[in-house]
Amino acid sequence: MRPIFLLLFLSGFHWHFFAQIDKAAQRDSLNLIFLNKTLNFWHQAAREADFESYFNWTSSNFVFLGTAPGERWTKTEFMAFCKPYFDKGKAWDFKPSNRHWHFAADGKVAYFDEDLDTWMQGCRGSGIFVLEKGEWRLAYYNLTVLIENEKIKPFIELRKH
Repeated sequence: MRPIFLLLFLSGFHWHFFAQIDKAAQRDSLNLIFLNKTLNFWHQAAREADFESYFNWTSSNFVFLGTAPGERWTKTEFMAFCKPYFDKGKAWDFKPSNRHWHFAADGKVAYFDEDLDTWMQGCRGSGIFVLEKGEWRLAYYNLTVLIENEKIKPFIELRKH
């Protein structure tokens, strides 16, 4: 009797354990579809100079890191910086590719990085989405210009001038 009880107990535990993993995988898969579309819409809003849509996708405590040393903006600061560009009808046009996602264990935080084709040539964006009141919002974005290792010394010299 004991071996049968133990077998039933273990098989039930096994089923429950893998059912939880399957639920998390399904949740992450659905979130991934939505987050990819959201991030694409965010980039599109910049391309179309749609100020409201661009910032509606961000959280209230959004932070944007730009490519220049002093470019670290809160949402309010970044809105003030961006407004003149958006008002002229031309912001920026970043074309993403090669995007990678990772989710926190609780499924409420998603991290990503993406390659970007920009006027600066190859760049990389990385960021964090958070689930706030049932909605995904971009909380952090870091834009980086890519420089090959063998070109870094001339770049350092260029920055000194």
